Amino acid sequence: MALVVQKYGGTSVGSVERIRNVARRVAETYDADNDVIVIVSAMAGETNRLVALAAEISETPSDREYDVLVSTGEQVTIALLAMCLQSMGYNAKSYLGSQIPMLTDKAHAKARIQSIADKNIRNDLNKGTIIIVAGFQGTDGEGNITTLGRGGSDTSAVAVAAAMKADVCEIYTDVDGVYTTDPRMVAEARKIEKISYDEMLEMASLGAKVLQIRSVEFAKKYNVVIHVRSSFHDKPGTLVMKEDQDMETVLVSGVAYNKDEAKISIVGVPDQPGISAQIFTPLSDSGITVDMIIQNISHEGATDMTFTVPKGDYKKAVAIIDGVSKKIGARAVMSDMDISKVSIIGVGMRSHAGVASTMFEALSAEGINIQMISTSEIKVSCVIDAKYTELAVRVLHNAFGLDLPEIEETI
Repeated sequence: MALVVQKYGGTSVGSVERIRNVARRVAETYDADNDVIVIVSAMAGETNRLVALAAEISETPSDREYDVLVSTGEQVTIALLAMCLQSMGYNAKSYLGSQIPMLTDKAHAKARIQSIADKNIRNDLNKGTIIIVAGFQGTDGEGNITTLGRGGSDTSAVAVAAAMKADVCEIYTDVDGVYTTDPRMVAEARKIEKISYDEMLEMASLGAKVLQIRSVEFAKKYNVVIHVRSSFHDKPGTLVMKEDQDMETVLVSGVAYNKDEAKISIVGVPDQPGISAQIFTPLSDSGITVDMIIQNISHEGATDMTFTVPKGDYKKAVAIIDGVSKKIGARAVMSDMDISKVSIIGVGMRSHAGVASTMFEALSAEGINIQMISTSEIKVSCVIDAKYTELAVRVLHNAFGLDLPEIEETI
């Protein structure tokens, strides 16, 4: 008997009929002689509705009451799914985060999981009960409801799978796996059979929206195998798992892009110790995440520094940097919102040379200028003009042979 954790997102439970479809799938898994724990999100659009209600009532609602409100979406879904399974003749029981309990820190709206008790759930599993858990929520040490941030149901599912030592954590969504790139942009994009935790982390951080980053971090830390699948058919999806030799033979696994960044440059920065801290500490203190950073070679005692920030923080960041620029005596501040970042990802890069040059040559052949470059062991990212994003993704997808169909083994 295996223990299977299944997670269903908002689209998968977006209507009563879809909840019935989820119930049928859960029942099939249970009937195959498995213990089953199900984590569900709120119905599609429900969390946005609740957030809008909060905004109508107050411009600055208290963090505690905000979490009390937005966590109710999942409470509706777990009750409906449990009722549906019970009407089908199965023993099902719903759990709020506080009833497990799933303990978190006190950071409302972005809480981090500290521990998950398994006693209550195990007792019910031993009685043959199908467990339905509200994703996205937990409780702090004082009994207050907390939420894990948008997309937190993925994290809830993987955390429960880790605590219960599940055999697999199946993430059901409206896509049927992880693709070599966005199939809406490249028709030839292929579903990846299996991908390493590190590759998935890079893809998630670089713009791929299939899995929430924190859930992949949890999976890697506790070696939880994730199976990303569609809730609308029974075909296999993508396994996110520990790296193996087969993965290393693939030079590049995927191409990602992110249009949600802006570029800021400070020209004529005095080249002296501590200057970088004076520039970036105010950004950090304001909660602004800096991504790529490039510093030019010093010339006549001054240098130029360029970095990227999320577009949502662009105006605030420019205002901060204008003030810093005057303080440190820099010559000018320049900025650009019309950029995007394209990236290639693959664990095979660790053992193969020439990957970056292939990328640069492919972009150059199409007249695409590279403004910034960032690399890691398994990733190369380039900042380019936003208008070339789709072309760059298609060109790179083709340059690394990702357009080619996978070769099937023959006996």
